[in-house]
Amino acid sequence: MIFPSALIENAVNEFSKLPGIGKKTALRLVLHMLKQEPDAVTQFSETISRMRREIQFCTNCHNVADGPLCRICQEPHRKKNLVCVVESIREVIAIENTQQYSGLYHVLGGVISPLDGVGPDQLEIQSLVDKVERGEADELIMALSPTIEGDTTIYYISKKLKHLPVKITTIARGIAFGGELEYTDELTLARSIANRMPLEHYAGG
Repeated sequence: MIFPSALIENAVNEFSKLPGIGKKTALRLVLHMLKQEPDAVTQFSETISRMRREIQFCTNCHNVADGPLCRICQEPHRKKNLVCVVESIREVIAIENTQQYSGLYHVLGGVISPLDGVGPDQLEIQSLVDKVERGEADELIMALSPTIEGDTTIYYISKKLKHLPVKITTIARGIAFGGELEYTDELTLARSIANRMPLEHYAGG
């Protein structure tokens, strides 16, 4: 792709680094911004820069936050002892969009995947165990994507918690095995949470 300006080419190259953005889409975005008022483009770039610079992670659940605690952990009506364990922030957003869940979350930051070099120590598993040991969770809902990596992570966590008096449930298998939780429609996701099952049933025991 030949560009009439090095500045445009540089901007296209930066946009195309984003996931799912090819060079043609990046060019459309750049040309769109070129039509905007300079102040609007400045505000856009400053908003992105400030987000990356000032974003924090919740000290309680590891969700993104503007301060020490995220908005969800600060909501007084939440069921504090009901904790939904998810892989990433994307799943928090997906579940919240169902408007069917009233507990808190615990973001692991990934799933155990030896092939990708991700082990238990690289995830927020120990902080989850600590939370249960402090008596801060009566039930854990394992809302991980139904993949081999997700199942491995659920199994590992359940073994770490087997000596503790906590109920462990999983979302129902309305979500197809091998599917990504992030892309599940809201109705299926809401029903899966509402119809969660004890972990031993999930594991086939």
